[in-house]
Amino acid sequence: MGTTETSRTRSAWPRLRVDDWAETRETLHMWVQIVGKVRLAHAPLLNHWWQVALYVTPRGLTTSAVPYGVGAFDIEFDFVDHTLRLRTSDGGSRAIPLKSMPVADFHALVGQALDELGVPTTIQDHPNEVEPAVPFSKDYQHHTYDPRAAHLFWRQLLQANRALGEFRGQFVGKVSPVHFFWGAMDLACTRFSGRGAPTHPGGAPNCGDWVMVEGYSHELSSCGFWPGGGDEGAFYSYAYPEPAGFADSPVTPSDAFYSRQNGQFLLPYEAVRTADDPDRALAGFLRSTYVAAADGAGWDRASLETDPERWTDR
Repeated sequence: MGTTETSRTRSAWPRLRVDDWAETRETLHMWVQIVGKVRLAHAPLLNHWWQVALYVTPRGLTTSAVPYGVGAFDIEFDFVDHTLRLRTSDGGSRAIPLKSMPVADFHALVGQALDELGVPTTIQDHPNEVEPAVPFSKDYQHHTYDPRAAHLFWRQLLQANRALGEFRGQFVGKVSPVHFFWGAMDLACTRFSGRGAPTHPGGAPNCGDWVMVEGYSHELSSCGFWPGGGDEGAFYSYAYPEPAGFADSPVTPSDAFYSRQNGQFLLPYEAVRTADDPDRALAGFLRSTYVAAADGAGWDRASLETDPERWTDR
């Protein structure tokens, strides 16, 4: 990679300190849970709850097309124009401005918009994986929306989505999309060995153990990004079940470390952002932590991995 291209790549990774947008992040977390639960209410079950996740778009986060009757609808957070857009396959549309407002008001506006579009929806009225779980309809505590912070977070997700997508392309075994799970507010991509896994013990706050049992039903190596674990967020990588010696495996870059508190390897976002070559630094982390998981558990790597450049000379 040339000097100019490296500089351009580095400048694409924005700086957003976790402490600087706590109130907006907590409000946005509740908002994405509401929209995610709308998708959950209508989309058919897929393995590991893949049907509930959101996806990064050129403007924000989307449900993608959700089936309803003989048609479909979608909901997108636009973090460029700061608007929540709802669209149906019969041409209907609604827009809700993204601005500071209580979660209770946002919840009511989304429900009203869906009713007007002919997609009446009832969702579980409390968030998952957080404590305390204040019902959405009664949550007036979370009400802050800083457009600049939301935009910067989306730009972080945009870069993480791109890097994780490239990493995903190196695997031909069962692998998840790169998708945003609203429970923990993280962007994730998960590879599977093809073997089953021990029953997960659960334990996530305000989330049934059976949810985790489904999510971790098969042996996996998962990586992703979430707005925690570092001054500006962190990339993570873990294995389930965790093979012996995983925590002591050598990984790159040197800023990466195993967090026994979190049970996973972490790489602070700021270490990637300030690296001479952010893409190379992150790719090294994703690759080395996966190798630690796959080799430690004896995966058949030869049949699961591929060369994403295999058609470039044709």
